[in-house]
Amino acid sequence: MLRELHIKNFSIIDDATLEFREGFNVLTGETGAGKSIVIDALCLALGERAAGEVIRSGEKEAVVEAFFDIRQEALSPSANQFLHDNGIAIGDGLILKRIISSQGKNRAYINGSMATVQTLSDVSGGIIDVHGQYEHQSLLSADHQMYLLDAYGGLLADRQEVGNVYGALSALRQQLAELTQKEKERAQRLDLLRFQINELETANLSLGEEEKLSEEIKILGSAVRLAGLADEAYGSLYSSDEACISRLSRILNSLREISNIDSRAKDACKAVEDALPLLEEAGYFLRDYKDGLDFNPERLEQAQERLELIKGLERKYGSSVQEILDYGNKATTELEELQRSEERLDASKKELEGLKSVLTEKTQRLSKKRKAAAKKIEAEVVSRLSGLSMPETRFSILLTQEKGDDTTDGLRATQKGIDDVEFLISPNPGEDLKPLSKIASGGELSRIMLALKSITAEGDNIPVMIFDEIDAGIGGRTAENVGRKLKNLSSSRQVICITHLPQIASYADRHLRIEKKVKKERTIVEINSVEKDERTAEIARMLGGSVSEASLRHAKELLAKNG
Repeated sequence: MLRELHIKNFSIIDDATLEFREGFNVLTGETGAGKSIVIDALCLALGERAAGEVIRSGEKEAVVEAFFDIRQEALSPSANQFLHDNGIAIGDGLILKRIISSQGKNRAYINGSMATVQTLSDVSGGIIDVHGQYEHQSLLSADHQMYLLDAYGGLLADRQEVGNVYGALSALRQQLAELTQKEKERAQRLDLLRFQINELETANLSLGEEEKLSEEIKILGSAVRLAGLADEAYGSLYSSDEACISRLSRILNSLREISNIDSRAKDACKAVEDALPLLEEAGYFLRDYKDGLDFNPERLEQAQERLELIKGLERKYGSSVQEILDYGNKATTELEELQRSEERLDASKKELEGLKSVLTEKTQRLSKKRKAAAKKIEAEVVSRLSGLSMPETRFSILLTQEKGDDTTDGLRATQKGIDDVEFLISPNPGEDLKPLSKIASGGELSRIMLALKSITAEGDNIPVMIFDEIDAGIGGRTAENVGRKLKNLSSSRQVICITHLPQIASYADRHLRIEKKVKKERTIVEINSVEKDERTAEIARMLGGSVSEASLRHAKELLAKNG
C-alpha cells in the first residue's frame, strides 16, 4: 500500500505530508484547494514526465517522495531485476523519489539509489494504478477498450504471444523486402561473377606462364638471327678448316711433346687438355641449338595471343597471374555465398508461410477467447451499471476483423491480434446500440469506467488504485452507489479517491481534507486528517456549502449509515 506521500515546493504546496491507511482513503476540499495537485505530484514520483512549471515560485527545486509498504513479490520481474542489479533491498518498503530542479538537473531515486525516470515508471507500474479526472476519456480509445477486455479475460499473456509472433513476422517481412529489392542487383552480380569465373577457368592460367611466354616470344621473334649466330659460332669452333678445336688439337700435340722434354710445360698442357672437352661440348650445343631452332610463325602468333590474353586479364583482375588467380578464388566464394543467399530467400519465404500459420492459429485462439470474455464482461457491466443508477442500459462489445494478408485465412493482423474492439452502449430504452464515444455523457463515462475498473481489478494484482474525481457528473443516489462500489473495491486493495461528493466521502476509512490558505502573503496548502466532529463538519460543508444544523444532521446520518 501507499503509506506516505511527502511533497515540497510543488506548485502551490510548500511542504505537506499525507499519510494513508489500508482500505478506502478520500481527499476532499474546496474547488481549487489543490486536490488534483497532490495526484500530479504523486505521478512525478511514479515516473511521469514533468509538464509545465511545477516548482513553487521562488524555490530552486521541487521534491516528491512516495513510500510504499509492499512485498517484493508484488513487483514486476523487470522491477525486481533492476533492484537486484543495483543492490537495492526493499527491506521495510520502497521509497520512490523525484527532484525537479529549476536548472533542469532533474533526478530520480529508488531507496536512495539513483535511477532513471523510466525505471521509476517500470518499478511503480505493477503496484499502483492512477485514474485521473480525465482518464475516463480513455474509454473512448479503441486500444484502451481492447486492453480492458484482455485484462478482464486474462488474455494479456496470449496477446503477448501474438505480439512476439507478429514481431518476428514483421522482421522477416522487412528482411524479405530488402532481399527482394536487391534481387535485380543480386541477379546482375551473379551473371557477372559467372561470366568472370568462366573466363578465368577457360584461360586456365598457371603460375610462371607469363614469364615463359615472354621468353618464348623473344626467342621465336629472333630465330633467324639466332640461327645465323649459332651457325657462325659452330663453324668457327668446330666445322671449318681453321676451326678453333682443330687448331687447339695441334697446340695440345705440341705441348705434349714439349712437356715430354721439359716438365715445366705440363701445367700448360693440362690446361689445354681440360679446355678441349669443354669446347667440344660447346660445339655440340651449337650444332643441336641450330638444328633445334623453330622458325614457326604460327607458334609465335599463338604465344603472342596467349600473352596478350594474360595482359588483358591483368587489366581486369590484377597486376599479375597470382592476383588473377586470387580474384578467381574470391569470385567463386562470392558466387557460392550469393547462391546460398538465393537459398536463404527461398527458405525465408517458407519460414514466412510458417510464421503466418502460427500467427493464424494464435490470433484465432485469442479472438475466440476474446469473444467468450466479451460475453461475460457484457453481463457484468450491465449488472454493475444497474447498481450505479443506469438500470436500463444495454452494453455490448463488438469484435470485427479486416481483410489482409497477415494470416493464412486472409485477415489483417497487428501485435494485438486480428480483432478491432469497440464498446457499444444504449443507456436509454428504445435506443440502438451505438459506439460509446458518440452517445455517452461525462457522468455515464465515469460510471462505466468505475464498473469496468471494478470488474477488471478482480483479475489483476495491483495493490493501490487512485481515482481523481471519477465521480464527475453524478450525484444523489448514484453517488452513494459509486461510494459503495469504491468501498467494496477497497476490501481487496487500497483505494484513494479525490471527490467532491459527500455520499462518496462518507464511505472512507480515512478522510484527508485539503485547504488552501494565505500566510505571510504566500499561498500554502494544508492537508490534515479529519475525524469525528471535524469529519462531520467536512461532510456537512460538502453537503450544503456551509455548515449548518441541517447539514450537520444530514452528515451524521450519512456517516452513521455508510461510515
